[in-house]
Amino acid sequence: MFKFTYDEKEYILNDENFDELINDDDKPVEGIGKDMIIELLNNSPEEIAFDEEFYIEACPKCLKGIKEKEKFFPFLEYHLYIYTKGGKYIISTIDKDYQGKSFNKLHRANLVNDSYIVSIIICKHCNDYIIQIENCEV
Repeated sequence: MFKFTYDEKEYILNDENFDELINDDDKPVEGIGKDMIIELLNNSPEEIAFDEEFYIEACPKCLKGIKEKEKFFPFLEYHLYIYTKGGKYIISTIDKDYQGKSFNKLHRANLVNDSYIVSIIICKHCNDYIIQIENCEV
């Protein structure tokens, strides 16, 4: 479980409101899941700050704003990067062991060879959330 406050409202990421982990279709990451990502958030040496983002689709769980014919729907998002070697999770940018390192340094040392962005997306109304992992170039 991970807790944080945004605009004086407490949000909790736990098993009950977890909807889905979307791992990259073409190059999925092995050895990482919801529990590990929550652990990374809890153990981060830096403060985890979510930002408000708007989507053109409503939350599929609560559908808040559909009846009101809203055009944009508010969510909270946080992004971090994870690095892999041979498709297996190695380290994240919010890991304590990452301080003072970079993808390029780790790549030159032959410790990692690929990078991914992890997006944690939370409905501002019902607290339902997904985790999305997408391969990206650093």
